Amino acid sequence: MPMKATGRASSWREIDEWDGGTGWIAHPDERMQRASHALVDGEDVWLVDPVDAAGLDERLADLGTVRGAVVLLDRHTRDSAAIARRHDVPVFVPEWMDDVAAEVDAPVEPIRRRLPESDYDLHRLVDNPFWKEGFLYDENSKTMVVAEAVGTGSFFRAGMERLGVHPALRLTPPRSLGRFAPERILVGHGHGVFDDAAGALAEALDSARWRAPRLYAETVREFVL
Repeated sequence: MPMKATGRASSWREIDEWDGGTGWIAHPDERMQRASHALVDGEDVWLVDPVDAAGLDERLADLGTVRGAVVLLDRHTRDSAAIARRHDVPVFVPEWMDDVAAEVDAPVEPIRRRLPESDYDLHRLVDNPFWKEGFLYDENSKTMVVAEAVGTGSFFRAGMERLGVHPALRLTPPRSLGRFAPERILVGHGHGVFDDAAGALAEALDSARWRAPRLYAETVREFVL
């Protein structure tokens, strides 16, 4: 089982389907469990941190018209450029991620406060020389989309956690997420959280520090031993 697969996926697994969109894991066997999402807003479809896969366009056509690809993390360009070129749409990037545009081989548009003509507001989450990340939140549907700060992949979660803070942020958890009460949380690694999402988020933030040693020990056992 590879940590991260390369190339366009020949198979993929759909996840997180709800009336506002769907998600997919393009390489189901990889350990990183990179998840992508299609957010449906009217007839527009926004692709968040997408990883490409054979047959993906046919599924997207069922949802509406692709409006753009969205990059929420400076290192999550993934296949956004290739998919955007195929659909003749821009790649949307938070305006404070200046370096990302140079890495994207497609037209780039800045996101300021929200995705254009949508209900998804953009919020700044991490902004330092090593990590730049934003997240999306739709107040109407109570949907939160987080690229990396929290996730459900095995390397995010300690013990029985349903949602965990990224190992590198455990000692300084992203507490600004706690200002919201989402009904669903879509993440960039693993399946989304649809059952008591607000409770899972509160637990993840509150326990991030004291569960950090356990997570680090479990990560060593899983990936090194």
